[in-house]
Amino acid sequence: MILAGVDFTSAPSRRKPVVVATGEVRAECLHLTGFKTFITLAQFADWLQAEPAWLAACDLPFSLPRALIEWHGWPLSYPELIQHLQQLSRDQLRAACKAYCDAHPPGQKFAHRQTDRPAGSSPSMKWINPPVAIMLHAGVPLLLQANATLPGMLHGHPQRIALEAYPGMVARSITTASYKNDQKQKQTEARLQARVQILQALQRGETRWRLKVDCDVFAEQIIQDGSGDHLDALLCLLLAGWAWQRRDHNWGLPAFDTLEGWIAGCDICAADVNSAMATTI
Repeated sequence: MILAGVDFTSAPSRRKPVVVATGEVRAECLHLTGFKTFITLAQFADWLQAEPAWLAACDLPFSLPRALIEWHGWPLSYPELIQHLQQLSRDQLRAACKAYCDAHPPGQKFAHRQTDRPAGSSPSMKWINPPVAIMLHAGVPLLLQANATLPGMLHGHPQRIALEAYPGMVARSITTASYKNDQKQKQTEARLQARVQILQALQRGETRWRLKVDCDVFAEQIIQDGSGDHLDALLCLLLAGWAWQRRDHNWGLPAFDTLEGWIAGCDICAADVNSAMATTI
């Protein structure tokens, strides 16, 4: 089974492609085997469908906050919700999220999923800065087309497993310094040094996820990518490796709201799974 970390974008291009880091876990070490880039969503979809077996940790939300879903009266089962969202255009989804914000007072504009706060991620209903709701709209259908299994949420091919990931959660556990920017003029030496710090911590296994990463061959490519896309893909791959180690424990997922989804490896998940594993070993 291929392990993959997916740095996703809803509008890939030559300048900003979907970047996938691939690897495998051997002897308690995650070995980065390479990167793939896709300049269209169709290319990424083709890769998902061509590979027979994979565990992909994807940097995009798999669902929306329950509060938003209930406020709009949308379906309360995940498969039916996704079918409903696929019938909406991007503009319609933006309008639906904005309507919720407009109807709520300051401080309560955005609804949050249960997983967002422990992971430190943006509300999955945000449609700009970052446009994660649009990423959901663009990315989840591609996983469904590949007949992926989203554990606890959607049953598909047993050898194609998709998990939600958030690279910022891993990066911020190492440093709170900014490490990336898509604008060339903002790709500073300070951000490069932050990428170096993050990569060195991964190589030493000095993260909450305690998995050493072997990526020496690709280190310079990762460090020199000022957009951070290659590093983000690697951070997602780390979470895929962490989940792979817990494949007999539901991929490291705790009990969670299966309408909202869960980010692999976030704080509550790690505590729950480590405790469960300790009682069974």
